[in-house]
Amino acid sequence: MRRRIPMSTVVAETTPQADQPARTTLREGAFGHARALACRECGHEVALGPHYACPECFGPLEVAYDFPAVTREEVEAGPANIWRYKALLPVPTDIEQSPNTEPGYTRLLKAHNLGRELGIANLWVKDDSTNPTNSFKDRVVACALSAARELHAKVFACPSTGNLANAVAAAGARAGIKTVVFIPSNLEKPKQVNSAVYTNNLVAVEGNYDDVNKLASEIAGEEEGWAFVNVNVRPFYAEGSKTLGYEIAEQLGWRLPDQIVIPVASGSQLTKVDKAFQELIKLGLVEDKPYKVFGAQATGCSPVSVAYKDGVDVIRPVKPDTIAKSLAIGNPADGIYVLDICRRTGGAVEDISDDEVRDGILLLARTEGIFTETAGGTTVGVLKKLVETGQLDPELETVVINTGMGLKTLDAVADHVGAAATIAPNYPAFVAAGIL
Repeated sequence: MRRRIPMSTVVAETTPQADQPARTTLREGAFGHARALACRECGHEVALGPHYACPECFGPLEVAYDFPAVTREEVEAGPANIWRYKALLPVPTDIEQSPNTEPGYTRLLKAHNLGRELGIANLWVKDDSTNPTNSFKDRVVACALSAARELHAKVFACPSTGNLANAVAAAGARAGIKTVVFIPSNLEKPKQVNSAVYTNNLVAVEGNYDDVNKLASEIAGEEEGWAFVNVNVRPFYAEGSKTLGYEIAEQLGWRLPDQIVIPVASGSQLTKVDKAFQELIKLGLVEDKPYKVFGAQATGCSPVSVAYKDGVDVIRPVKPDTIAKSLAIGNPADGIYVLDICRRTGGAVEDISDDEVRDGILLLARTEGIFTETAGGTTVGVLKKLVETGQLDPELETVVINTGMGLKTLDAVADHVGAAATIAPNYPAFVAAGIL
């Protein structure tokens, strides 16, 4: 079979150098104020395009910008979604004119009850379960969709642990582009259904997420015109997570929290929230101040937490075994950067058992009326553990991120909750049940 030159991992073949024309014709301003893709390891820059590995050292690429002056008033005048921050994202100025799911600007809730339960004086929950497909993945997918459109992709695709598949399938349907999503075959049924309703190209793969991701990379290397959101357009995709950081700062009155607890799967979300905070400081939109970043994992898939506790810089891949399937990435791409950020800011990376994950789900639901999925249960459970172990200061303002809706992971708690009593339809039976 003839091998094609794809939108792929073959950076040396597809990346134009400074003195060479790009092979993909981009319209002016296709990626907004983005300047190039810069290597996170050696700093080498390549032209904007479908690339994610540095041709010099094979390090990961991320978007570099020449930001304009941005004011708080300009942001606040924007739409009530992530495009209010379009000047800080790799998207065109007319992004609102392109059909997309318009995610973001989700609620930041003062968690009085949960704070009292945990002994935290000033606690907030950033609740991303109210996004269009009920998870934060709608944010990253919206940026990836913009990149795919500007690069003239024919197929919009992803490997996923569930939430990403939901978001890609929905966004592709909205945009009118063919979507193909790949998931582990043992994924929670609600997440499978939530993808299959949007696309008839849901592919279940025998194996875990790392097996699915490997397959996606192989397909990206063979098929021309496929935009895999978290593979060959990953640098653009990842920038969508910055909007969580932007929103938190804006909703706090244009200031940074003292502490923030973030779930860790690939680690990209945590690194981009930190990037958002740093960008806001450099742009003068918030005051420069210390803040601590904490990462949360489930013990059954906790390679970053293990490395943090061992005091090493090497992430040893693991085979996931946890109910927190949306965090079950055994070889996290951004794990070493999570370690760097948590150590630099004075935070930590912690993990909890599956039973503690369930307890975290119930704790958030019964104190704040938020039904979170297992990733949120992990984050709340880790928050509790951080307080109990003295790693997090309960007197400082703290934000915890809820990334998804609990209806997607019902199996995690279905056998642990239910009717308090089954009674006859009369008042004496009610009294006898002891509910009062």
